Amino acid sequence: MTAAVSPRALRRVVIVGGGTAGWMTAAPLAQLLCGPTGAPGCEVVLVESDQIGTIGVGEATLPTLRQFNQALGVDEAHFLSHTKATFKLGIEFKDWGHLGNRFFHGFGDFGPPIEGRSAYIQWLRLHRAGGMPPLESWSVASVMARQHRFVPPSGDRPSPSNAYGHAYHFDAGLYAAYLRDVATRHGAQRMEGTIVDVEVDGTTGFVQAIRLADGRRVEGDLFIDCSGLRALLIEGVMKAGFDDWSAMLPCNSAQAVPSERAGPLLPFTVSAAKSAGWTWRIPLQHRTGNGHVYSSGFTSDDAAAAALLDGLDSAAIGEPRTIRFTTGMRRKSWVRNVVAIGLSAGFLEPLESTSIHLILDAVGRLIHLLPDRDCQPALAAEFNRKTAIQFEAVRDFIILHYKLTQRTDTEFWRYCAAMPVPPALAEQIELFRATGRVSVRDPDGFLEPSWLSIYEGHGVWPTSFDPLAHRVPEAPLRQHFARLQQAIAQMVASMPQHADTVAHWAAAGAARGHKVGG
Repeated sequence: MTAAVSPRALRRVVIVGGGTAGWMTAAPLAQLLCGPTGAPGCEVVLVESDQIGTIGVGEATLPTLRQFNQALGVDEAHFLSHTKATFKLGIEFKDWGHLGNRFFHGFGDFGPPIEGRSAYIQWLRLHRAGGMPPLESWSVASVMARQHRFVPPSGDRPSPSNAYGHAYHFDAGLYAAYLRDVATRHGAQRMEGTIVDVEVDGTTGFVQAIRLADGRRVEGDLFIDCSGLRALLIEGVMKAGFDDWSAMLPCNSAQAVPSERAGPLLPFTVSAAKSAGWTWRIPLQHRTGNGHVYSSGFTSDDAAAAALLDGLDSAAIGEPRTIRFTTGMRRKSWVRNVVAIGLSAGFLEPLESTSIHLILDAVGRLIHLLPDRDCQPALAAEFNRKTAIQFEAVRDFIILHYKLTQRTDTEFWRYCAAMPVPPALAEQIELFRATGRVSVRDPDGFLEPSWLSIYEGHGVWPTSFDPLAHRVPEAPLRQHFARLQQAIAQMVASMPQHADTVAHWAAAGAARGHKVGG
């Protein structure tokens, strides 16, 4: 029996632009719409030009990418091998807050709740009394990272062996190519060509078709704009508008350059604050990805490139490439039958590796709200509402890193310390300073442990804390923290080095055939 299909069901989805965003969009849509259980007759077509480059560099991610890959049926070892990936436990921050500062934002919490309240509250109480090691000592991910060790989490019962998450570092170009293979196996079609014109229906305002330089005309019912910072459809045609957040996030440029692989192979990203921005270091199997994000209002391109090259751990491969951007988001990411995903929807500097996370969440949001050919405005409104909540929450978390600085050594850091911040973020900071409590405005975003890592890492200490913390006697409480710290240390000491785990997984993945869909 053939399943009934709505007479207004989508017949063709056209994705404009490839790269990471385009193929991350194409793969799950093809799986849903073109697979065995998809809508009969529905096509997913991606149009990209070999003449137009992408920003793709060494990419760092968040743990949500694991679920995305799993949903596509991707074998983790095969993916690791073919994208030259390494594992990531979090980000090490250097010279943020003050010169000489060093702290870690790991993927995981700081121990189980104590009498229904965050373990941090009790740690803070004991810290104020004296004799407590740093909070990171109870982050399994942080302890693993410091010792360059890694194994995937294991076990079903809560324990130190699964009290952490992991993400990946990979070559963005290789990942896009990998996803292209996954997407086409699920039924997506690729068209190579340069778009020279866009046809818009004069009555509905919907995009009807795009025209390519060779004369081909590509019709569609739903158009996904993955054209990057050009925002070809969402801004070029739909005039969605853009909210500029440069006053709160003044970095507007980046220099990027790969370098030869340098050991040891770290299971974390490194972010080092500089005089007018920060640098990244992303370790891959075959090379290291490096970049310098900075504000052109506080330093020159030449000085930024020199600072990047001077800080490399190994020989550069080529010359630094300059990338320009304006931090902000589209006022609407969905207008009529055009949906923007990726950089076409907005740009937030990659300080917390949120670029791919924003893409996969947008794809999931679109699938949840998938329209028919009418593209009902109510669906667009809900998509835009949730997108705004997410972008603003990520924006505020990134601003937090700058606003909490105690650095006064350069004009850039003095500006960051004094700049106004969104009212919601100001309230969150004040709540923590006054009471030690963390306010999380987006439950799908960065949660309490992440905020605590940044507050504590910057040396922000509350003036008071939860009065109910004193209900737990101090002596057994200290014993509890000591036992947990010892259990973490012993477990991590038994783990293999990260480089050995990567080599084992990469070899296993290289020996396997391509596995998609189980």
